[in-house]
Amino acid sequence: MGMPTVYGLEWLAHAERLRTRRQPFAFVTVLRVIAPTSARPGDKAVVTADGQIHGWIGGGCAQPAVIKTVRQALRDGQPRQIRILPRAADAVAEDSDIAEFGMACHSGGTLELFIEPVLPVARLLVVGDAPVARALVGLAPRVGFSVSVLAFGARAEDFPDASEVWADDSPQTVRALWGHRGFVVVATQGRRDLPALLAALEVEPDRLWFVASARKAAVLKAQLVEKGLSDTQVNRIEAPAGERIGAQTPEEIALAVLASVVAARRRDPATPAGDPASDAPHEEN
Repeated sequence: MGMPTVYGLEWLAHAERLRTRRQPFAFVTVLRVIAPTSARPGDKAVVTADGQIHGWIGGGCAQPAVIKTVRQALRDGQPRQIRILPRAADAVAEDSDIAEFGMACHSGGTLELFIEPVLPVARLLVVGDAPVARALVGLAPRVGFSVSVLAFGARAEDFPDASEVWADDSPQTVRALWGHRGFVVVATQGRRDLPALLAALEVEPDRLWFVASARKAAVLKAQLVEKGLSDTQVNRIEAPAGERIGAQTPEEIALAVLASVVAARRRDPATPAGDPASDAPHEEN
């Protein structure tokens, strides 16, 4: 017999907490059982990559297979169906797309479960209102990013594709509104370059791209060090930004930069960080 009366909808409340904290997780639902098993069809749980299980999908015998599959689903974002059997198995069944696993103990029974990953929407902070910035704000939502814009004096009507537009580019403001980490692109084209970089560094981004030439970036990095920033902080700045596609127009440069952002989101190990190659797109202004 399953245990929904004990756990109630606690798993649902925990899912909402994870959503609020922007932490990935998976919904796991029991589809079919063959006794003996403590789960029953319809039982559900929220499972995280670190192995936390909130809800009820059966006892400890099934948990290793579930946690392993949840981690795979969170890596590629694809749902999965698995079958856990009272025998040694760890492969995809030949007659279906259902992955089969052996029970971690000898209690017997069979479970079929559906695993649905829930990933937070990727966020991108664009600092500046140069033509490249405007083009990037238009492109990024089309590949799944929620875009916020930070630019001195910016108006929301100028960025219809942005989720948020902030007109105060002070470091204190961006930290209060954005928080910390995430992906940041600075595309200022000579307008308030230094304040923009200071604001971008304030959020301690996972990756920070600056649309500028290597020469211009070097000058600004030196100025940031003079202002008291450490080499570690300043070296977060990657310039020139973007993939090497021979980009020239603002739209092409935005596309090249977005390609780097997408590669970082997918954790592409082939994407270099801060490669100063001369053919990377940049703005000299």
